[in-house]
Amino acid sequence: MMAWLACAASSDDPAPEAKPSPPAWVGTELKVMAYNIHHCNPPSKPGVIDVEAVAKVIQAASPDLVALQEVDVHTLRSGKELNQAKAIAELTGMHYYFRKAIDHQEGEYGIAVLSKFPIEDTLGFALPMAPGLSGEQRAVAAVKVKLPGGRILIFASTHLDLKEEHRMLQAQKITAELAADNSAVIVAGDFNAVAGAGSINVMDQWFRRTCVGNCPGTIPVENPTRVIDYIFYRPLTDISVREHRVVAETYASDHRPVVAVLEVKNN
Repeated sequence: MMAWLACAASSDDPAPEAKPSPPAWVGTELKVMAYNIHHCNPPSKPGVIDVEAVAKVIQAASPDLVALQEVDVHTLRSGKELNQAKAIAELTGMHYYFRKAIDHQEGEYGIAVLSKFPIEDTLGFALPMAPGLSGEQRAVAAVKVKLPGGRILIFASTHLDLKEEHRMLQAQKITAELAADNSAVIVAGDFNAVAGAGSINVMDQWFRRTCVGNCPGTIPVENPTRVIDYIFYRPLTDISVREHRVVAETYASDHRPVVAVLEVKNN
């Protein structure tokens, strides 16, 4: 067990839930984004890398924390001199932490976290895979930050596998590492599964999704019909959802970004 345990525009779809009541405690408002950036390659422009387009989407939403997936660092595909995590952080004025999932085209490919708050500590770990079954190695990138209200928060980005056998083990690993005590934790990213899948059920046992029920879709980017990108949080007693939406942006990536506004209990 780890020593510390540990993302706009309006959606095309109607609001999925009635606005919740304010919490009984004093908290800090926090805006979070989950965004699979498709290695900064706009789907309409094969082979083109447009880091600025991704950065503009993030800047428009003005989140405090961002979970990025499909990030290239020094690859032939995106440019040997380009560290996409660093470049997006510089364009948005945020701190960053990148975690490699796999080696790719003479560079690295994985996930990242952006934070408006200074990063106090980092944690990256690989996710398991089912024996004897092919798949792509996956990982988690997590940071520890101190919120303006004094609360320490662990924020993690991940991207689970395409196969449910892998995803089940990966969800179990995430909950084992990040849900063992009463720490404030947010896990966001591309889970490659719809609500009701076994891997999402595993996450639901330990975390709450910022939207349940009639939630706006995140893929395909044009006329989305499925939700596979999520923001999970815990504990329920210390974090409250003020808003959940999906950004109606169709150029920069093949996923729409998810944005949630949360209230996190102060110390």
